[in-house]
Amino acid sequence: MLDEPLTVPNDARPAVGRLPTAPVPATGDPAGTPPDHAALLARDPEAWAQLYQQCFRGLHALASRRLPGGAAEDAVSETLARALVGIGRFDPDSGSVSAWLYGILRNVVLEQRRRSARDATPPAAPLPAPEPGPLQQLLAAERDAQLREAFDGLSPADRELLELRVVGGLSTSELAAALGRREGAVRMAQSRALARLRRRWEEATGD
Repeated sequence: MLDEPLTVPNDARPAVGRLPTAPVPATGDPAGTPPDHAALLARDPEAWAQLYQQCFRGLHALASRRLPGGAAEDAVSETLARALVGIGRFDPDSGSVSAWLYGILRNVVLEQRRRSARDATPPAAPLPAPEPGPLQQLLAAERDAQLREAFDGLSPADRELLELRVVGGLSTSELAAALGRREGAVRMAQSRALARLRRRWEEATGD
């Protein structure tokens, strides 16, 4: 099933730009150079084809662990359709485009699981969080800048792992499925990446 071509439904395509009418082979090269953000914003067919090829296998592997049968393929198609329509909301400074896609997929999977649940009940509304004061906002902005500096100093592999974990919201088992690695190896890599981030954070803050 993973070698079947991937297409995006016509009714999900925005009016601006055109995707190729021919199916895109799902070769899946997650280690390749990501497509240019400006080209994705312009909905350049080649850029989107490249994104599909790089991310399809990982997205499908993750969805297959959470959904039965053909529902996984439906979830991946819905994820890519939402990405195509909502690419203008993606901020490249917040993480990689692959992490953003995994975050969309996670939401799609959760929605499908809720729809299929027989005894689903609406969750209680959370209590509103208190608004931070000006001083707290200033301190938070300073901490965010230091954390971003520490994060940018990590290796590409460490950044991708932490982006998928934090930005994409994936669990360790989901990360293992998406990356095609054993859970134990992912836990070890995550622990080492966090340790390196902590050291850089301490160097930046002087703690």
